[in-house]
Amino acid sequence: MDLRIFTEPQQGATYDDLLAVAQAAERHGFSAFFRSDHYLKMGGVTGLPGPTDAWITLAGIARETSTIRLGTLMTAATFRLPGPLAIAVAQVDAMSGGRVELGIGTGWYGAEHAAYGIPFPPLGVLFERFEEQLAVVTGLWATPEGAHYDFEGVHYTLVDSPALPKPVQRPGPPVIIGGGGAKRTPRLAATYAAEFNLGFVTPEDTSPQFDRVREACRVQDRDPATLELSVAQVVCCATSDADLARRAAVIGRQVDELREHGLCGTPAEVVAKLERFAAIGTGRVYLQVLDLADLEHLALLGAEVLPAATAL
Repeated sequence: MDLRIFTEPQQGATYDDLLAVAQAAERHGFSAFFRSDHYLKMGGVTGLPGPTDAWITLAGIARETSTIRLGTLMTAATFRLPGPLAIAVAQVDAMSGGRVELGIGTGWYGAEHAAYGIPFPPLGVLFERFEEQLAVVTGLWATPEGAHYDFEGVHYTLVDSPALPKPVQRPGPPVIIGGGGAKRTPRLAATYAAEFNLGFVTPEDTSPQFDRVREACRVQDRDPATLELSVAQVVCCATSDADLARRAAVIGRQVDELREHGLCGTPAEVVAKLERFAAIGTGRVYLQVLDLADLEHLALLGAEVLPAATAL
């Protein structure tokens, strides 16, 4: 099982905070550093100093790391036009030497759109635009050098695009699609994604969605084994009850609740929960780290959870 570090900087983080976590994640052996793509805090926190742009942040981190992969869970399709998004991700891929992955979703948080003047269409239109954006971004990357790309959709039209720049990874960076939708989401994952992700649900509730995604692959004559299956889970780990309670309190959670709804407890308890996810076919887990100042937490996870998870 592959373990990655996942952060939520809209809750209050600077670029330097994120860089420190990314470098610590690389130092302690995690395969990737991911961040959310949001422009507004959630819940009862100040959100200071304010939001950071996901792809600007990752561009900077790309130049100050060397091996760790970088990406988003999930870039909102509402935030950027598909052509400029393809350019930005390809450029960060080049800046990182080919270490970028694009997690992308419809966009869902209406309040952040209202706060920053971003159009937020009805749900049906959101999915229409999302599907067209997937086609455009992957189509631009896959177009051979010297050829041009055209696309005519309901929401986006591209005419005689040179489809440049090209990313380092060809035909393009891995695309990650996630969510609990029963029909359209599995179909889009089977069509466009290298990875399907489901966040913050139990292994028992994850398994049926994994089955739907596998079936969508079979319908499209795609080998389900070619689609990585992953989950995201909040993590809170410590070797003593006192440290565990302290870490839970810092992120505003209760230990018992975290044990039920996340990865919480001693390293052995966290590994035991990971084993339950592995049993349903999960090959990758994004550890949602909410206290970005607690780099000792990353060190503990790297030393006592990562080796056991890698063996699953």
